[in-house]
Amino acid sequence: MRFGRSKTARFVFNLIIGFVGLSANASLAAASDPIEKLTAWLDLNPSDRPPLADQAFSREAISAKAANEAKRLLWEDRLERVRRERKEEMEGRTLRDNDLAMRFHYETFGEEPKAGRSLFISMHGGGETAALTNDRQWENQKRLYRPAEGVYVAPRAPTNTWNLWHQGHIDRLFVRLIENFVAFENVNPNRVYLLGYSAGGDGVYQLAPRMCDRWAAAAMMAGHPNDASPLSLRNVPFVIQVGDLDKAFRRNEVAKGWAEKLAKLQEADPNGYDHLVKIYPNKGHWMDRQDAIALPWMAEYTRQATPSKIVWKQDDATTSHCYWLSVEPPDTKRRSQINAEVIGNTIQLSSDSVNRVNVHLDDRFVDLSKPVEIKIDEDVVFTSEVKRTIAHLNASLERTGDVHLSFPVSVTVEW
Repeated sequence: MRFGRSKTARFVFNLIIGFVGLSANASLAAASDPIEKLTAWLDLNPSDRPPLADQAFSREAISAKAANEAKRLLWEDRLERVRRERKEEMEGRTLRDNDLAMRFHYETFGEEPKAGRSLFISMHGGGETAALTNDRQWENQKRLYRPAEGVYVAPRAPTNTWNLWHQGHIDRLFVRLIENFVAFENVNPNRVYLLGYSAGGDGVYQLAPRMCDRWAAAAMMAGHPNDASPLSLRNVPFVIQVGDLDKAFRRNEVAKGWAEKLAKLQEADPNGYDHLVKIYPNKGHWMDRQDAIALPWMAEYTRQATPSKIVWKQDDATTSHCYWLSVEPPDTKRRSQINAEVIGNTIQLSSDSVNRVNVHLDDRFVDLSKPVEIKIDEDVVFTSEVKRTIAHLNASLERTGDVHLSFPVSVTVEW
């Protein structure tokens, strides 16, 4: 009898689930406009959803208002998925990238603003040394800074190599880390800050320009840039702090050199390259915590997710997207550069080596109710009306995991 009741219960349960699934599919079929159809599609069990890009409604033209609503619905659904699928890794405070694990410690400070919390990612020193030494550096980094408001996260580098903070896996892990804290701790994606000391400072020099579209601002303490370029920092306010006696690896001299580079870049482009440089007299590698001034300085800035001008200089570890631009292989090239600027409803592009680029458009920085023009150098390569679609919104959201880097239009142009 016990078995019989269990079998009956399973039958009733499956009947209910089947009915719900049929109802959701019926709602999808009956919906009239793209937003109604998207809502019905989202009401389906995630495992039962057909690919969104294959749905005709996702390719229909929608208004600016509908695009904002679709973005909100897709974002809320993604956040629910993150909370469901990543609860264990947040509770365990460990992220994984293939066979690498990145542990992290975090504390929360101050009252939560209405727009969401700030996030400070703080990278420890160390490098190519014993794991125990890097562990001690991590313990120090946990207590090194205290923001007035925000979530302070101190990750433990997954490796013990000299370049522990600027290998390619760090980009992927940090993107996931940011998305997790947005989902679980209500972090505002436009208030994410990067900082690091010593080898962590090396990482800031590299990651701030490499992942420039993720940061509201960044602060480098007592590090060395190695082969990094400051060009992509056009929209990332940047702090450099070092002791004047910090002569190992010529950190003091290199910091002064970068200060000069940023000053020249800002002189040529006054609306970009905000920076603060502090060279502390009579200080060596340790600055006696005077460098903590970087946190309130950074907190004055909010990320520009759709800047009017982009300088995208690839590093040796490449990225596929930068603000409202993206590239696919084989154009994901090391050391390549793309410059882009919005002038009215015209997008002006130039590049030294890229042949094909995706330009993602949004009403936040162009008027999509009018034709859009795209120029490469002096040549007009695209001029047309465009249509906003749910498919493009979803594709860019899946690519970036960031609601503010989700766009309803994508145009591919070639040199």
